[in-house]
Amino acid sequence: MGLRIHFVVDPHGWCCMGLIVFVWLYNIVIIPKIVLFPHYEEGHIPGILIIIDMISFTCAGHLRFSQREFWELCNKCNLMRPKRSHHCSRCGHCVRRMDHHCPWINNCVGEDNHWLFLQLCFYTELLTSYALMFSFCHYYYFLPLKKRNLDLFLVRHELAIMRLAAFMGITMLVGITGLFYTQLIGIITDTTSIEKMSNCCEEISRPRKPWQQTFSEVFGTRWKILWFIPFRQRQPLRVPYHFANHV
Repeated sequence: MGLRIHFVVDPHGWCCMGLIVFVWLYNIVIIPKIVLFPHYEEGHIPGILIIIDMISFTCAGHLRFSQREFWELCNKCNLMRPKRSHHCSRCGHCVRRMDHHCPWINNCVGEDNHWLFLQLCFYTELLTSYALMFSFCHYYYFLPLKKRNLDLFLVRHELAIMRLAAFMGITMLVGITGLFYTQLIGIITDTTSIEKMSNCCEEISRPRKPWQQTFSEVFGTRWKILWFIPFRQRQPLRVPYHFANHV
């Protein structure tokens, strides 16, 4: 099916998503302006570090039915849906292989966008670690800056700005690491967060799949290098015959 865009009216979700956007913009605007660009201009760091930073925040900012005989009737919206689907009360419709409704992106995480959500966690963790590393090096490792081409406000409040960036970075890193870990465990065990909470895993009892198979199904490809690339079109992966009755 084509890409469908829906607007979720959820104040809590918009607040969480706004906070994420604020932290993301803070780390891609303030940190480069105070740390990266000035130290690059004075020859303290190579340009490749700025390129890596640009790639990290670009990837972190990128975020987007089958056999009828295995479908079932939803008792909330009275529509047929594939097995392992769940009705989201906030979005108002069923989501195929729904993992959870994430307020941080104000959307559901399901079969179509689970791979993008994993990439979002991975690149956010990478970008946050990168920003924390440069914040630390700025004070304890890099040579002092001899010239300042910064705004007067940034110069006067540099310490407070860097402390705020470090606090947000550590908070984000701890939270994203825990979320990313639980997502990886869920994929390895081929179990969604909703299935874990509802204890319905017995209904979908199946032989344990290799981790390569479960990750390939989530990302839509067996090419592992493509698992890290968000700028592509995901296609449903053809499932081997011995797993066909369990999907």
